[in-house]
Amino acid sequence: MRTLVKTFAAAALIAVSTFAMAAEEPGAKATKENVNLSTADLALDHYVAITTEGESAGVEQLFVEDFNQKIQSSNTQSNSRSSVVKLLKKQKGEKLNCTVSTDILEESADYMVAKVTLKFENFTKTDLVTLERMGNDWKVSKSINSYK
Repeated sequence: MRTLVKTFAAAALIAVSTFAMAAEEPGAKATKENVNLSTADLALDHYVAITTEGESAGVEQLFVEDFNQKIQSSNTQSNSRSSVVKLLKKQKGEKLNCTVSTDILEESADYMVAKVTLKFENFTKTDLVTLERMGNDWKVSKSINSYK
């Protein structure tokens, strides 16, 4: 009798867990969260949140397909969109210990250049960010970094 009760309990547990998994929408965890990038200011704020506060939502959505990042130093480096997105996803949830300031250098109806300054304890990173209107959204098309 005890074996029969254990068998029914195990079968009920399997059935409940199967129904619970089936109740989730397929690919629910894989769906990308859309972020409001309808203005240049929203896109710039989201870029700062992704790069300094470990925000991970909308990383792919923020960058144009041919995005390029250049790092100015003694040996200039260039990073593709895929490598930058991959790096930013790895930094999910990590906040940088720095003060951030942003200045709009140039702005038009379809184009913006902003200077994002990250001041750390021992150095400063300056990021010149170019944003472009792509349909109804603003996206980052280029980033040039320098360090002092």
